[in-house]
Amino acid sequence: MMTEIKRVLVVGSNGRIGQKVTSKLADKGYQVLAGSRHTDNLDQGNITYVYVDLLEGIDKLVKNMQAVDAILFVAGSGGKDLMKIDLDGAVKTMEAAEIAHVKRFVMLSSIYSLDREKIEVSSLRDYMTAKFYADNWLMKNTQLEYTILQPGALVDEPGTGKVTLNDGQAGSNSLENVADVLVSVIAHDDTIGKVITMHDGDTDIKDVL
Repeated sequence: MMTEIKRVLVVGSNGRIGQKVTSKLADKGYQVLAGSRHTDNLDQGNITYVYVDLLEGIDKLVKNMQAVDAILFVAGSGGKDLMKIDLDGAVKTMEAAEIAHVKRFVMLSSIYSLDREKIEVSSLRDYMTAKFYADNWLMKNTQLEYTILQPGALVDEPGTGKVTLNDGQAGSNSLENVADVLVSVIAHDDTIGKVITMHDGDTDIKDVL
Protein backbone atom coordinates (compact mmCIF):
# COMPACT_ATOMS: atom_id res chain seq x y z
CA MET A 1 0.00 0.00 0.00
CA MET A 2 1.38 3.40 -0.98
CA THR A 3 1.60 6.10 1.65
CA GLU A 4 0.01 9.24 0.25
CA ILE A 5 2.53 12.06 0.20
CA LYS A 6 1.06 15.51 -0.45
CA ARG A 7 3.25 18.05 1.35
CA VAL A 8 7.05 17.93 1.02
CA LEU A 9 9.72 20.07 2.69
CA VAL A 10 12.87 20.45 0.59
CA VAL A 11 15.80 21.38 2.83
CA GLY A 12 18.43 23.07 0.70
CA SER A 13 15.99 24.23 -1.96
CA ASN A 14 18.28 27.00 -3.21
CA GLY A 15 21.08 24.64 -4.25
CA ARG A 16 21.74 23.17 -7.69
CA ILE A 17 19.78 20.00 -6.98
CA GLY A 18 17.33 21.69 -4.64
CA GLN A 19 16.04 24.13 -7.24
CA LYS A 20 15.39 21.33 -9.72
CA VAL A 21 13.75 19.06 -7.12
CA THR A 22 11.49 21.86 -5.92
CA SER A 23 10.17 22.67 -9.38
CA LYS A 24 9.78 19.00 -10.34
CA LEU A 25 7.81 18.20 -7.18
CA ALA A 26 5.56 21.20 -7.83
CA ASP A 27 5.02 20.10 -11.44
CA LYS A 28 3.82 16.73 -10.15
CA GLY A 29 1.24 18.37 -7.90
CA TYR A 30 2.93 18.20 -4.51
CA GLN A 31 2.59 21.09 -2.09
CA VAL A 32 6.23 22.09 -1.69
CA LEU A 33 7.85 23.99 1.16
CA ALA A 34 11.12 25.28 -0.27
CA GLY A 35 13.42 25.62 2.72
CA SER A 36 16.60 27.70 2.65
CA ARG A 37 18.16 30.80 4.15
CA HIS A 38 17.26 32.67 0.96
CA THR A 39 13.52 33.35 1.01
CA ASP A 40 13.43 36.41 -1.21
CA ASN A 41 11.94 34.24 -3.95
CA LEU A 42 8.25 34.87 -4.50
CA ASP A 43 5.85 32.05 -3.70
CA GLN A 44 4.46 30.56 -6.88
CA GLY A 45 1.75 28.02 -7.52
CA ASN A 46 2.19 25.22 -5.03
CA ILE A 47 5.68 26.33 -3.90
CA THR A 48 5.95 28.21 -0.60
CA TYR A 49 9.34 29.52 0.49
CA VAL A 50 10.21 29.08 4.16
CA TYR A 51 13.25 30.20 6.12
CA VAL A 52 15.42 27.25 7.14
CA ASP A 53 18.84 27.85 8.68
CA LEU A 54 20.63 24.66 9.68
CA LEU A 55 22.83 26.62 12.09
CA GLU A 56 19.81 27.50 14.23
CA GLY A 57 18.10 25.42 16.88
CA ILE A 58 15.92 22.38 16.37
CA ASP A 59 12.80 24.16 17.62
CA LYS A 60 12.87 26.53 14.65
CA LEU A 61 13.22 23.62 12.24
CA VAL A 62 10.23 21.90 13.84
CA LYS A 63 8.01 24.93 13.18
CA ASN A 64 8.48 24.53 9.42
CA MET A 65 7.62 20.84 9.49
CA GLN A 66 4.02 21.04 10.63
CA ALA A 67 1.66 18.97 8.45
CA VAL A 68 4.61 17.84 6.32
CA ASP A 69 4.41 14.31 4.90
CA ALA A 70 8.02 13.96 3.75
CA ILE A 71 11.37 15.73 3.99
CA LEU A 72 13.92 15.75 1.22
CA PHE A 73 17.37 16.74 2.50
CA VAL A 74 19.54 18.09 -0.32
CA ALA A 75 21.43 20.76 1.60
CA GLY A 76 25.20 21.11 1.61
CA SER A 77 27.82 23.66 2.56
CA GLY A 78 29.93 23.26 -0.56
CA GLY A 79 32.82 22.24 1.67
CA LYS A 80 32.66 25.45 3.71
CA ASP A 81 31.08 24.18 6.93
CA LEU A 82 30.96 20.41 6.75
CA MET A 83 30.52 19.67 10.44
CA LYS A 84 27.77 22.23 11.09
CA ILE A 85 25.79 21.82 7.84
CA ASP A 86 26.51 18.49 6.12
CA LEU A 87 26.72 16.54 9.37
CA ASP A 88 25.06 18.31 12.30
CA GLY A 89 22.58 20.18 10.10
CA ALA A 90 21.42 16.87 8.67
CA VAL A 91 21.14 15.28 12.12
CA LYS A 92 19.22 18.25 13.52
CA THR A 93 16.81 17.98 10.59
CA MET A 94 16.25 14.30 11.41
CA GLU A 95 15.69 15.06 15.09
CA ALA A 96 13.26 17.86 14.22
CA ALA A 97 11.41 15.55 11.83
CA GLU A 98 10.80 13.03 14.59
CA ILE A 99 9.59 15.73 16.97
CA ALA A 100 7.22 16.99 14.26
CA HIS A 101 6.01 13.41 13.57
CA VAL A 102 7.23 13.40 9.99
CA LYS A 103 7.97 9.80 9.02
CA ARG A 104 9.37 9.92 5.49
CA PHE A 105 12.94 11.20 5.03
CA VAL A 106 14.94 11.13 1.80
CA MET A 107 18.65 11.93 2.06
CA LEU A 108 20.85 12.98 -0.85
CA SER A 109 24.25 11.54 -0.04
CA SER A 110 27.26 10.40 -2.08
CA ILE A 111 28.57 7.16 -3.52
CA TYR A 112 30.71 5.20 -1.03
CA SER A 113 29.66 7.40 1.90
CA LEU A 114 29.32 4.26 4.02
CA ASP A 115 32.62 2.68 2.92
CA ARG A 116 35.41 3.74 5.28
CA GLU A 117 38.16 2.27 3.09
CA LYS A 118 37.09 4.35 0.10
CA ILE A 119 36.59 7.42 2.27
CA GLU A 120 40.19 7.20 3.48
CA VAL A 121 41.58 7.50 -0.06
CA SER A 122 39.01 10.00 -1.35
CA SER A 123 40.06 13.50 -2.37
CA LEU A 124 36.85 14.60 -0.61
CA ARG A 125 37.61 12.76 2.61
CA ASP A 126 36.28 15.43 4.99
CA TYR A 127 33.02 15.72 3.05
CA MET A 128 32.66 11.95 2.82
CA THR A 129 33.31 11.59 6.55
CA ALA A 130 30.52 14.05 7.32
CA LYS A 131 28.21 12.05 5.06
CA PHE A 132 29.31 8.79 6.69
CA TYR A 133 28.16 9.92 10.12
CA ALA A 134 24.99 11.65 8.90
CA ASP A 135 23.90 8.58 6.94
CA ASN A 136 24.69 6.25 9.81
CA TRP A 137 22.72 8.44 12.21
CA LEU A 138 19.72 8.29 9.91
CA MET A 139 19.84 4.51 9.67
CA LYS A 140 20.76 3.62 13.24
CA ASN A 141 19.54 6.41 15.50
CA THR A 142 16.13 7.30 14.09
CA GLN A 143 12.81 5.61 13.40
CA LEU A 144 12.39 7.57 10.17
CA GLU A 145 11.26 5.83 6.99
CA TYR A 146 14.44 6.70 5.16
CA THR A 147 15.88 6.37 1.71
CA ILE A 148 19.50 7.35 1.08
CA LEU A 149 20.40 8.17 -2.53
CA GLN A 150 24.11 7.97 -3.35
CA PRO A 151 25.07 9.38 -6.75
CA GLY A 152 28.63 9.66 -7.98
CA ALA A 153 30.08 12.91 -9.32
CA LEU A 154 27.49 15.57 -10.19
CA VAL A 155 27.78 17.24 -13.60
CA ASP A 156 25.81 20.18 -14.95
CA GLU A 157 24.73 18.51 -18.18
CA PRO A 158 21.32 17.89 -19.72
CA GLY A 159 19.46 14.99 -18.17
CA THR A 160 19.05 11.84 -20.22
CA GLY A 161 16.16 10.42 -18.20
CA LYS A 162 18.13 7.15 -18.03
CA VAL A 163 20.11 5.85 -15.06
CA THR A 164 21.68 2.74 -13.58
CA LEU A 165 21.08 1.89 -9.92
CA ASN A 166 22.99 -0.24 -7.43
CA ASP A 167 25.84 -1.50 -9.57
CA GLY A 168 28.40 -0.06 -7.15
CA GLN A 169 30.12 2.04 -9.80
CA ALA A 170 30.96 5.71 -9.28
CA GLY A 171 29.83 7.06 -12.63
CA SER A 172 28.86 10.67 -13.35
CA ASN A 173 25.35 12.00 -12.78
CA SER A 174 23.56 14.87 -14.46
CA LEU A 175 21.86 17.15 -11.93
CA GLU A 176 18.60 16.63 -13.80
CA ASN A 177 18.75 12.85 -13.48
CA VAL A 178 19.53 13.03 -9.76
CA ALA A 179 16.59 15.37 -9.20
CA ASP A 180 14.27 13.09 -11.18
CA VAL A 181 15.30 10.03 -9.15
CA LEU A 182 14.81 11.90 -5.86
CA VAL A 183 11.30 12.88 -6.92
CA SER A 184 10.56 9.31 -7.98
CA VAL A 185 11.80 7.95 -4.65
CA ILE A 186 9.17 10.03 -2.82
CA ALA A 187 6.43 8.17 -4.69
CA HIS A 188 7.75 4.65 -4.06
CA ASP A 189 7.32 3.08 -0.64
CA ASP A 190 9.47 0.13 -1.71
CA THR A 191 12.54 2.40 -1.48
CA ILE A 192 12.02 2.84 2.28
CA GLY A 193 14.91 1.51 4.36
CA LYS A 194 17.23 1.33 1.35
CA VAL A 195 20.53 2.84 0.30
CA ILE A 196 20.51 3.36 -3.47
CA THR A 197 23.58 4.10 -5.58
CA MET A 198 23.13 5.67 -9.00
CA HIS A 199 24.81 7.07 -12.08
CA ASP A 200 23.69 8.04 -15.56
CA GLY A 201 22.88 4.84 -17.42
CA ASP A 202 20.55 2.99 -19.73
CA THR A 203 17.22 2.47 -17.96
CA ASP A 204 14.36 4.96 -17.98
CA ILE A 205 13.90 6.55 -14.57
CA LYS A 206 10.17 5.84 -14.71
CA ASP A 207 10.97 2.12 -14.92
CA VAL A 208 14.07 1.80 -12.74
CA LEU A 209 12.36 1.99 -9.32
